[in-house]
Amino acid sequence: MHSFFRLLSVLPIGLLHSLGAIMGWVTFALSPTYRRRFVDNAKQAGYSFAQVRAAVGHAGRMVFEMPRIWLGRSLPHCTIVNGECVERVFAQGKGLVFLTPHIGCFELSVHAAAQRWAAQHGDITVLYRPARQAWLAKILETARNRPGVQAVPTTLAGVRQMIKTLRKGAAVGLLPDQVPPQGLGMWSPFFGRDAYTMTLAARLALQTGATIITARCERKSWGRGFILYLEELATPLSPTLEDAVRDINVAMENTIRQCPKQYLWGYGRYKQPRVDPQMSPADTKESA
Repeated sequence: MHSFFRLLSVLPIGLLHSLGAIMGWVTFALSPTYRRRFVDNAKQAGYSFAQVRAAVGHAGRMVFEMPRIWLGRSLPHCTIVNGECVERVFAQGKGLVFLTPHIGCFELSVHAAAQRWAAQHGDITVLYRPARQAWLAKILETARNRPGVQAVPTTLAGVRQMIKTLRKGAAVGLLPDQVPPQGLGMWSPFFGRDAYTMTLAARLALQTGATIITARCERKSWGRGFILYLEELATPLSPTLEDAVRDINVAMENTIRQCPKQYLWGYGRYKQPRVDPQMSPADTKESA
């Protein structure tokens, strides 16, 4: 499998997207569970299948472009829009929390930002969950640690590293619509339905005074590259944790609505959280 990933990493991004789109539709056709979740999640957000059907192919594109992002000799071309909001935060000496939902090429978001700002403002720190498969774990040990990016595991030590990064005035990156383990989140509305939502993003911002920047990395058609859109929250984060978590969910909803055809509607956003023995609720609260 590692050799297969290496092969994919040298193919043109346009070819990878074509192969991925086919795989996306094959998966959609063969998996009733995935298909039902995709349609239900889109409907919960107010979209008919016809309005977001393109997201089926984009889910496959996301899978096939990952080897290129992780192992390719160079990153695909990515244009950054509204980078000025990031410059303003760094000019103030404040930490920065990049938040992106499962939309577009979210794996490229942090690497594109690192290429632009890491040399001057320090590495961007991101959390990753160690893979269960040995071959994939081996790839991820180094794949996400491209120049300018420091990947830390979803452990207490990883959270502490993120806090240190923010207090130094550098940046971290998170996927706030990812369902956290039991005890590390709270139930909060997401497109009108309660979803178990991580509290870490809100805790990091509230405790360190860091600024939140939302990001979405959209794919251009025919493999012509990507566009990374950055935006500061329209209003300051609420001072209480519960309200701050709700604010972040609203911000993620707004980000998704700007490009619903590239969101992973098949992701199990409303699933029950799993138990993770590596981190306890008490440890996370104490650290963040």
